Amino acid sequence: MKLPTSPPDLATRPIGVFDSGIGGLTVARAVAQVLPHERLVYFGDTAHLPYGDKSTAAIQAYAVKICDLLLRQQCKVILIACNSASAAAYELVREYVGSKAQVLNVIDPIVAHVGRQYAGRTVGLIGTKQTVNSNVYKKKVDDLDAGVDLRSLATPLLAPMIEEGFFNDTIASNVIETYLSNPALEGVEALVLACTHYPLIKEQIAEFYQGRTEVLDASDVVAQHVRQYLESRQLLAPAVAAPPRHHFYVSDFTRSFEESTRIFFGQEVNLEHYPLWE
Repeated sequence: MKLPTSPPDLATRPIGVFDSGIGGLTVARAVAQVLPHERLVYFGDTAHLPYGDKSTAAIQAYAVKICDLLLRQQCKVILIACNSASAAAYELVREYVGSKAQVLNVIDPIVAHVGRQYAGRTVGLIGTKQTVNSNVYKKKVDDLDAGVDLRSLATPLLAPMIEEGFFNDTIASNVIETYLSNPALEGVEALVLACTHYPLIKEQIAEFYQGRTEVLDASDVVAQHVRQYLESRQLLAPAVAAPPRHHFYVSDFTRSFEESTRIFFGQEVNLEHYPLWE
């Protein structure tokens, strides 16, 4: 069945991306690499990070406020680039946004990928308390009926540690080793990094496993999903000579955050302070 053609001006509108902090920049960077002509509007809710230890109701309240801003920026797609927010607020956000924009999350593409690539195998998953306790990955993977034995472990220290710049050092290595040695992850053939912060410590995680376990960086999987989604709906931005100017907002501004964004996004970015409740 042929999908209806979108109005031409719709394709030129930006992609909105949001996360509790800078973790979602790993997804935004992957999207920018796969879709170099797309303009991104990013919102890091730094005033309320990390989302992983917040209640579902709190995350939903933050998500709705952020979507108001992204809708004002006329985003054609809103990507919830946070596993905790995807688990807690995706359905609500989709209902709230309605027909004003398409809403995507980071969980569904990863679940589909796991079902395709790891049918009949044992797969580990690490994420925040909110993501793991929601059981959303387990439910969705089980619904695929692909024989995947998913074993999840909450690793709550990792996201705040990364936000504070502790990666690539002995502190990070010790914490990572302690978590990955947990019996819950014993014998897994692949490990899903179910938090957008975790790609920054992918090397240390891979080092721990020494080739025994495949480490899945979800940001690449999500970026490919966004590309396919836009293609199928004829929403791809037309190619232009000048690179698009991305816009970055944060709900609480700190100098260290600005420095961290360079590491996460891989290039210089200018942050604009936009408090959610003022």
